[in-house]
Amino acid sequence: MWTRLFLNHPRSVEESYGEHAIFAGRFAAQLFIAAFCALIHALIPGMFEKTASKIVAKLYAQTAGRGA
Repeated sequence: MWTRLFLNHPRSVEESYGEHAIFAGRFAAQLFIAAFCALIHALIPGMFEKTASKIVAKLYAQTAGRGA
């Protein structure tokens, strides 16, 4: 069970547990930044007009095809 929870997925994308934790943590941080920028943009439309979408596009490019 522990192997399934902690190791199977990182192995499926050819990473160690630590490598995967770092990648996923950075990914999550970028999502938080994108969400913050989108929230500010919702309140003040002239700010961060394309920031969130650029971050999401960058994240997609980094993850497209991983583990395929």
